Amino acid sequence: MTCQLTHRYNPDFSSLPDDQSKFNGRHKCAGCAYDEGRRLGSEKSPMLSLDYSQLPDSQAGTVRHKSVQAAFAKGYYDGVLTSY
Repeated sequence: MTCQLTHRYNPDFSSLPDDQSKFNGRHKCAGCAYDEGRRLGSEKSPMLSLDYSQLPDSQAGTVRHKSVQAAFAKGYYDGVLTSY
């Protein structure tokens, strides 16, 4: 499946580091990784896990070739901050 959400063009994701490693979620949607991290952060979940196989593919917009790990971590951080 390929991500069709508008977050693929969010300019905030352009600051994420590039990552094309086939072992680190290559071609997966960094926007969806961010959303999952934010969800877990808003719940202050003590268990963090990101299953790359559950993320949709994306080669579009500002999420193209961006690190899904960095996106997930930023999402978690932002989620924790907004939970207060």
